[in-house]
Amino acid sequence: MIADRDAFVGPRRERWESLQRLADRDRLDADEWSRLARGYRSVCADLAKARSLDLPDDVQGYLDDLAGRAHNRLYAVRPVGFGRSLWTETVSGFPRALRAEWRFFGLASALFYVPFLVGFVGALLDTSFAASVLPEGSLQQLESMYSTEDLHRGSAGADASMAGFYVFNNVGIAFRTFAMGVLAGLGSLFFLVYNGLVIGTSAGYLGSVGMGFNLLEFVSGHSAWELTGVCVAGAAGLRLGWAVVVTDGRTLAASLSRAAPALYRLVLGVTLMLCVAAAIEGFWSASPVPRPVKYGFGLVQWVIVIGWFVYGGRRMGPAGGGTAG
Repeated sequence: MIADRDAFVGPRRERWESLQRLADRDRLDADEWSRLARGYRSVCADLAKARSLDLPDDVQGYLDDLAGRAHNRLYAVRPVGFGRSLWTETVSGFPRALRAEWRFFGLASALFYVPFLVGFVGALLDTSFAASVLPEGSLQQLESMYSTEDLHRGSAGADASMAGFYVFNNVGIAFRTFAMGVLAGLGSLFFLVYNGLVIGTSAGYLGSVGMGFNLLEFVSGHSAWELTGVCVAGAAGLRLGWAVVVTDGRTLAASLSRAAPALYRLVLGVTLMLCVAAAIEGFWSASPVPRPVKYGFGLVQWVIVIGWFVYGGRRMGPAGGGTAG
């Protein structure tokens, strides 16, 4: 009987202790809730097996108590409201997820910014390069949009209308960049390269016709949020594609389920970033504020975004389980 007890308890002890720690935690993130649910199902199966083997009462009692605690933790009403939980996941969970998936973010950034630089330099040095990337009508529209006369709207109604348009447009681009990652990541790769090339070419062309500073004045305030948000969306798409291709022996559904917590946080972060970008673009970028002030504001936005990515969510306080990387 002792041998049966040891053989049963030994391989499972670490898993039970991990479940006990989760059940005792004051606050859990999305991945920990998922681990708690899996642990609860496993310990219920262990309890049933312990009873069928007629193991000693101390083992059965321990498992019965552990299953009860996990059940109560899992199905009790959570004290943190949905809105606050969603905000915490976005503000703290997102940068932690991004740091964990830094390889995909780095690759996505390279896929966006290398074509951006190619397009920018090519169009800046030779306007025929821009014509080979963008149709003539688009080039004429760019000149009209960023002429000095059209740069400032000066209407609150127009600002609100444009902010709504920017939300719709930016989120649409990001969603396509992310969702097309399901095609083994190739869709995300295409949209990153395409958007990088088009945006870089547009900037280079405007610089070549003497409107570069007009463009910089307009985009300086929101570019940190918008361009980085597109790269994060691409990183999420590449991560999705990786889960489709590299399943590590799991079923496709299990592989996607394993990637889901990270993808959820990345998408939350992208949504917030692009909404912030749209608000700045709609209410600030075309305002008649002096150009140096806009440049300074833009630099502050880059500091905020980089600081958020590097330091966000590192210290959750006692209820969050201490320091998170």
